[in-house]
Amino acid sequence: MPIKTPTVTFFHPPAVYDFRERPGFFGPISDVVPSSPIFEMYPVGLTSLADYLERHGYGTQIVNLAHKMLRDEDYSVESEIRRCRSSYVGIDLHWLPHAHGAIEIAKLVKEFHPDVPVILGGMSATYYHDELIEYPAVDYVIRGDSAEQPLVELVQALDGNGDLSSVPNLTYIDDDGAVVVNPLSWVPDSLDYTALPSYTYVIRSVMKYGGLQKVLPYQGWLESPVTMLLTSRGCSLNCVHCGGSNTCYRETFGRDRPAIRSAEKLADDVRSITSFSNGPIMVVNDIRIGGRETALTFLEYVEDIETSNEFVFELFWPGDREFYEAIDDAVSSWRLEFSPEGYSPTVRQHLGKFNGSLEEMETSMAEAYESGCESIDLFFLIGLPEQTPEEVLETVEYCDHLLDRFAGRTLKPFIAPLAPFLDPGSPGFENPEEYGYKTFCETFEDHRQQLLEPSWARILSYETEWMSREEIVAVTYEASRRLNEVKYKHGLIDEETFDSVNDRIEASETIVEEIERIAEKPPDQRELQLENLQEELVTDGSFSICGDNELETSWQNTGLKDAKTLAKLAVKIAATDLRQRMFG
Repeated sequence: MPIKTPTVTFFHPPAVYDFRERPGFFGPISDVVPSSPIFEMYPVGLTSLADYLERHGYGTQIVNLAHKMLRDEDYSVESEIRRCRSSYVGIDLHWLPHAHGAIEIAKLVKEFHPDVPVILGGMSATYYHDELIEYPAVDYVIRGDSAEQPLVELVQALDGNGDLSSVPNLTYIDDDGAVVVNPLSWVPDSLDYTALPSYTYVIRSVMKYGGLQKVLPYQGWLESPVTMLLTSRGCSLNCVHCGGSNTCYRETFGRDRPAIRSAEKLADDVRSITSFSNGPIMVVNDIRIGGRETALTFLEYVEDIETSNEFVFELFWPGDREFYEAIDDAVSSWRLEFSPEGYSPTVRQHLGKFNGSLEEMETSMAEAYESGCESIDLFFLIGLPEQTPEEVLETVEYCDHLLDRFAGRTLKPFIAPLAPFLDPGSPGFENPEEYGYKTFCETFEDHRQQLLEPSWARILSYETEWMSREEIVAVTYEASRRLNEVKYKHGLIDEETFDSVNDRIEASETIVEEIERIAEKPPDQRELQLENLQEELVTDGSFSICGDNELETSWQNTGLKDAKTLAKLAVKIAATDLRQRMFG
């Protein structure tokens, strides 16, 4: 049972609020992330915001509405929001696929609690802040990639201990009805000022308010937990399709260079994670963005920790033998994630990651395996500049070549569409003609309405000079079918998985065709026929173009620590919390 009412409740919305009733076929838009197509995983920065507020005296709670809705078909979001007694409500709008859900949740908060301020934040909220503030259900938007301090100052101001005009990064409407955009002045160059992410906050929150299911990040996490180290905010690369590109960070977030988390703090994060989890630790964003020495120093610290957790390192460019050997010295088990994204040089020239030769990448892969790497995940995208259907299928042939070359090693290739949106703020979105994109959405409301289309083929917000939307959809399924055959040929999947994926692809193609046929009907007939199709349009991954949990099946994951260890940790966290409240 809760011991007090939190000052701030953070609601994480589903992509589409009424997805349980609305006919919709989301297809493979979330195949290479842990979430379902409802994108129930909340940004890890939400735990940092909550923790930072608590360290400044404000109780907080995270409620993952999307996860609760997926887990329980009878779960009532309206009842959850009606019961909320917090003074302030925060809603994350980090990823644009939450455009519909975020606004609908804000409307519900205002319906039940008209006087409670609603605060939005995140990357997408930052980009569209001037449009979002015009929605009646949105009171404040905090801009920037580091909202912790601005949010504290906003709550202080709303409590009467400051002035709104002095809150950094804030967009709001003043008493005269004018939109006010405060300077984007809080752009920290280090991430050492906060816990990022704060897993101890999650444990503390469950102890204070109960409701473990409310704060879980995504379906299946409790059984197979994967944790994360966030090494930086911002990026030094400039991939044409990415809303986290260098130019977007500079022009939208006021960040000229990445903010780095120090090796010491990252090592502390590892100690925190290993106190409760035996599962894999994802090192997100290439740790070398902070400099090679920072990366090597971090690995030295990890070696001293002597953890048995598996580490998964995301790399943006090839590593060398010295770097890989340092990883192998530091951890007992490790794997890599490479994202060349495009196969041909003409496509990769538009990408910041792995834009050298494929030979360089293959040499790096060989050195990684020789140094002790247990597995490499390889990611390719569909929908890039100068990419043709033929190039996409050649990518599958290249995967076949790699599996031949590295026979006996664990190598898992994936291919997926750039979906559902071309990121606002990306070079391709800002200058579509230069990069051969044609966009169907420009404003926030455009994207919000696009999510209500009945098929991912119609939700897709772009096409290119080289592929129409229809061709992107068609080649996605054909490439997936061929890659499924390649995986089966090389023993990456068993016959049951092979048959299951083939069946899913065939069913997906049939449903896309059926929805296109229905879409040509008059509106009254269209709605009725889509409703009749609703039972087939499930959101649980049944139309994924790869095997169930294929990304994680070979990860070493023995779950959370035993109950006794977790209980001791909870007591330790509670004692630390009490000391901080008593002595500051």
